[in-house]
Order: sequence, then C-alpha cells, then structure tokens
Amino acid sequence: MSEAPLLLRWDDNVCRLTLNRPQQGNALSRDLLDALDAALDACAARPPACLVIDGAGRHFCTGFDLSGLADETDDSLLARFTRIELLLQRVARAPYPTIAVAHGRTMGAGADLFAACAVRIAVAGASFAFPGWRGFGLVLGSRRLAARVGTDRARDWIERACVIADTEALAAGLAMARVEAAPATFTAPVANASDGPLAGALDGNAELDDARDLAALVRSAACAGLQQRLTAYVNRQAEARQAR
Repeated sequence: MSEAPLLLRWDDNVCRLTLNRPQQGNALSRDLLDALDAALDACAARPPACLVIDGAGRHFCTGFDLSGLADETDDSLLARFTRIELLLQRVARAPYPTIAVAHGRTMGAGADLFAACAVRIAVAGASFAFPGWRGFGLVLGSRRLAARVGTDRARDWIERACVIADTEALAAGLAMARVEAAPATFTAPVANASDGPLAGALDGNAELDDARDLAALVRSAACAGLQQRLTAYVNRQAEARQAR
C-alpha cells in the first residue's frame, strides 16, 4: 500500500500538514492536491489556532508534478493549474494564521504555496525559484509574490527564473525568518494586521484580486501548446542535469 501523499496531525489546536511525496520532491500531484483540499475542508469545519505546512524528505515542494506529461492534454493541464491557483487562494485567505516551513528546494507552485502563507520560515540551506513564466509561459502567484518582495524584485526573479538563496529570500521579505532546523512544535503566532487573515479581511479588493489572478493564469495556460511547452521544459532540465 502506498503512503498517503499528505500527513495531517493535530498538536492541541495546531494543525500540521506534511507534504509526503519525498521521492518526488513533494511535487503537487492530483492526489496531493485532493488531500490538501480535504485538509482545508477539515480546517473549515474545525478552525485551528494556526495551520503549519512543511514537507517530508529533502525538499519542501518542487512544484507542479511533471510526471506523466505524455498522458496529459492542454485541457487537463489547464484544469490542474487552475486547481492549484484556487488552492493557493484558499491558503492566502484562510481565516486563521498559516505558517510555511521550507527546506531544500522550494520551486514553482511550491514557492507559490510558501508565498501564500502568512508566516514564512526558511530552514538554512533552502532555495527558491519561480521558473513557470520563463520555462513554459505560465503566470501563477505573481501578485502574491510581488506583495511579499515588491513588484520590481518579483518581476526580476520571475523573468530570470533564478535560484534565490535563503539569505536573499529573508532580506527580500519572501521569508520572514531563517532557522537552522525546522521547529518541532508550533504555537499560534500573534495576529499581525499587515500580514495574515486580518489583512485579507480588511482588503476590499480581495475577491477582485483573486479573480484577476485566476484570469491571468487561465490566459497564460490556455495558449495552445501548453503540453508541448511543459514537455520541452522537462527535456531542457534533463539535458542541463546531464551536462553538469
């Protein structure tokens, strides 16, 4: 029997979600997305004092699951990316504090998940990257990233698809803290009106921003040839690894 793609446990009133596909870098598969949505449903029924998201194995989350691309179509990929954006919006608008603890590689949709959380902790050695736009022309999470680090820096990171070290992420505001090792336990952070659920509640443009983010994603993903672009990206990455 295969292991569950997501581990959920409660420590008193703190809900902890551990992405549990370590052999695949905790990439966001359909099963993992299903499990994350179900976990957020559970939190809606029983709101936690805070929600913690971390990852098993060497990496926090290496992004969209790119396995099985030969069996995908442009339409099926569009549907999967749309689900990710809706999940990110649920996390960003959660009515309780959300904490992301990133270690190892945190890429693409995984970096977007990190950016969507109100409290963002980088473990020493973590790295971040947003390769979607340069790699295959996809717009995902750009506004949320810009809200964290500023528009100019977000544009630079996205256009260059560069690797961002933990220290740079901390200096820029993508990470709010850097620790040597992931904390074993968590307590609910003190609410901060500038960053977190209260900020979302006070933001009169929240629904409009979410609709615009979804529209931007759909426009970029709906351009014909998404499956081909993703396949070409995977092939380029494989060639680069062989060349090293």
